[in-house]
Amino acid sequence: MTSTIRRTHPRTRAAAISKANTPLRLSTLAISTCFISAFAAPSFAQSTQDKALDPVLVTATRTAQKASDVLSDNVVISAEEIAQSGQTSLVQLLQKQRGIEITSNGGPGTSASVFMRGSANNQNIVLIDGVRVGSSTTGGATWSSIPLSQIDHIEIVYGPLSSLYGADAIGGVIQIFTKKGSGAPRISASGGYGSYGTRTMDANVSGATDGDHRFSYAIGAAHESSDGFSATKPGAFGYNPDKDGYTKDSTSGQFGLELAKGHEIGFTFLQSRLNAQYDNGPGYDTRTVQNLDNLAAYSKNQFLPWWNSTIQLSQTKDKGVNISSNLPAGTTLITTTQNNLSWQNDLSLGPDVLQLLAERREEEVNASGVSGDRTTNSIAASYQLKRGAHLATFSLRNDNNSAFGNHVTGSLGYGYKLNKDWRVNASYGTSFRAPTFNELYYPGYGVASNKPEKGKNAEIGTVYDDGTSTLNATYYRNKITDLIVFAPVCPVEVSTHQYGCAYNVDKATLEGVSLGGSTKFGNWALRGSVDLQNPQDDTTGKMLTRRARQHGTVGLDYGFGAVKAGAEVVVSGKRYDNTTNTVILGGYSLLNLYASYDFAASWALFGRWNNVLNKDYELARNYATAGSSLFVGVRYGFQ
Repeated sequence: MTSTIRRTHPRTRAAAISKANTPLRLSTLAISTCFISAFAAPSFAQSTQDKALDPVLVTATRTAQKASDVLSDNVVISAEEIAQSGQTSLVQLLQKQRGIEITSNGGPGTSASVFMRGSANNQNIVLIDGVRVGSSTTGGATWSSIPLSQIDHIEIVYGPLSSLYGADAIGGVIQIFTKKGSGAPRISASGGYGSYGTRTMDANVSGATDGDHRFSYAIGAAHESSDGFSATKPGAFGYNPDKDGYTKDSTSGQFGLELAKGHEIGFTFLQSRLNAQYDNGPGYDTRTVQNLDNLAAYSKNQFLPWWNSTIQLSQTKDKGVNISSNLPAGTTLITTTQNNLSWQNDLSLGPDVLQLLAERREEEVNASGVSGDRTTNSIAASYQLKRGAHLATFSLRNDNNSAFGNHVTGSLGYGYKLNKDWRVNASYGTSFRAPTFNELYYPGYGVASNKPEKGKNAEIGTVYDDGTSTLNATYYRNKITDLIVFAPVCPVEVSTHQYGCAYNVDKATLEGVSLGGSTKFGNWALRGSVDLQNPQDDTTGKMLTRRARQHGTVGLDYGFGAVKAGAEVVVSGKRYDNTTNTVILGGYSLLNLYASYDFAASWALFGRWNNVLNKDYELARNYATAGSSLFVGVRYGFQ
C-alpha cells in the first residue's frame, strides 16, 4: 500500500504509534563507550598534525558554520559517500546512518517512514535546499518520491530545532542539497541495472562563468524503474502475489547570478513524478502517482560588511493520485501546497553572529474528506557566541498559527574545547509538532480541539576529531506531552466518533545514547555506530511502534589506486508493530557489499550487493523486503 492511500486512512496511520516500558540502563553507557573506543583508539596516543579539511554545515544554525564549531549532534553524508555507496534509494542510504531507523510497506517506490532518535516520521522536518517538503494531511515527507540521483549531499541534525525552523522539529531536521554549479563546465552521467529488473540513468551539467557578473548553473535529469516484487505477504490486507514495480522521473536545477560583489539572485527547483504499484486485493492493478514540485527564488545581499540578508520565496506541492479499478470513483486525490516567505538577517558582531528571522508559511490541503488552509507567521532570533575555547548558542522563536495560536520555543547550548581535538557539549531545547489536517478535521477521526505536541529535550555529549579518527557520543532525554495517538475513547465534543479518534491523551519519553566513530589506517577505514534507546509511551508503558531498543552499523572500507571496496553490516533489535506490543517484528542483521573501479579517466564501474545472505525480515508486519539483490552500473564525470 502506498503513502497516498495511507493518508486517506488515518486510523491505519494512528495505529502505527506505539509504546515501550523498559528503562534505559546505565550499563549501556559502558558497553557503548567500549564499542566506540575501539574505533578511536588507534589515534588517542598521538595527535595528527594536519587535520582533515573542516567541512561546513548550514542546517544546525541556518548559517554556514565549521563542523568543529557546531554544537548540535549531526551527521553529514557527502557526495563522495553517496557515490561510493552505490545505493539507488534515499531511504536505504539513510538506513545505515546513526540515530536513524526506517520502515517501508514493500520495496522502493512504496510508502516509507524515517525515525530520528525514536521520534516519528511526522516529528521531523525535511528540507530541500532550505525549502520544507511533506504532507500536511499525515505530516512528514513522502520519502519515495525524493530522487537520490539529484542529491549532492545531506545534513542530518539531531535534537529539537523548533526555535530555528518552527513546528515539527522534535526529533531533528534532515536537509537535502541538490547539485550546485562551480568552476569550468562539467558533465556527469551514470546508468545501471540490477535485480528485480531495476534500471537507472541520470545526467547532470554544471559550471560557472568568470567575471564581475558570475553566473552559476546546474541542471540534471534522471529516470529509474523496477519490476519490483510483491509488496505484501500472505496475511496482509489486500494481499496480491503480483509484482509491484515503479517508475520515477525527476529533474532539478540551480541557477545563480551575481549582480555585484556581495549581491546574488537565484532560482532552484526539484520535480519528481513517481508511479508505483501497490496491493489492494487480487485481480486489481492499483497504483499511486506521486508528484513532488519544489521551487524557490532567493536574493542574497551583503548590505554592509557585517550585515548579510537573505530573502527566499518558495512553493512546494505534494500531490498524490490513487488509481484503482476497485475504488468507487476510480481515483482519489490528495494535494498539499505550501507557500513560504522568509527574511533572514545575519549580523556579525566580532566573532559572534546575531540572527534575526521573519517567516510566513501558508498551507492548503485538498483531499477526500479533508480540505482547508492555515497560516503561520513567525519571528525568531538567535545568537552564536565564540570566546576562545568556549562556544554557546541561544535561540528564541514565536510561531503564530491561525489554527492553534501562538507557540514559543527556545534553546540554549554550550560547548567547551578541552583541546584542539576534544570538545564537550550540553544543551536544552523545547519543540512542538502541529496537529496534521487529518488529526484535526478528518471525518470520524480528527478532533478540531487537538493541541500541538510539546517536547523538552536535554542532552550532553562529546566530540573527538584529530583528522584521522572521530568519536561522537550523546546522551539525550526528550519528554513529549500532549502526544496525539489513536484513542478508543474520545472527548465528549466528538462522541459521535464511534471507533475512536486522534486525541491528546498520552505522554512519551525518547531517551537514549547515540554513539558513532571512525578511524583510518593505511588504505583501510573502519566506521561504526550504535544507538541504545527507549522510545516509550509513558501513559501505557509500551514501546512506540516500529522502533528498536538497539540498532547500529559497522563498515570497513578499502581503497587502493583505482579500486575502492567496502562491506557493511546493518543490525536492529526487535520492534513492535502495534501499540499494545503484542505483534513482534523480529530483529535483523544485513550484510551489504559495494565496490568501484576507475577503469579510465573520468570513468568508473560500480556495484552493490545488498542483503548478501538473503535474510527474510520485515520493517512492517506482512510487508515484504528485498532479498539478496545486486546492482551494477557505470559512471562518467569530470572531477
